[in-house]
Amino acid sequence: MTDISKQQQIELEAAAFRRLVQHLRERADVQNIDMMNLTGFCRNCLSNWYRDAATDAGIEISKEASREIVYGMPYEDWKNLHQRQASDAQKAAFEINKPSHG
Repeated sequence: MTDISKQQQIELEAAAFRRLVQHLRERADVQNIDMMNLTGFCRNCLSNWYRDAATDAGIEISKEASREIVYGMPYEDWKNLHQRQASDAQKAAFEINKPSHG
């Protein structure tokens, strides 16, 4: 692996995070339940991880604020614009695949 400084590593990881968030914003057609069923995480998980990192750094951020960072708009607005009712098949797959942590 190329030798990089800790600061460079942080900057690269931050850039990758920003690119992932932008990609998820552009792919609003991909439903969170599908992401959960295929990957075990979704936009809400990502926003929770962001909030956890803030808490670990001594920064208080609300659940709503962390979701807005990931969704690019208030979560309720995103749901109203993009979220569809989950099918019975999606719900069944989620019950089989849902993470044990929550």
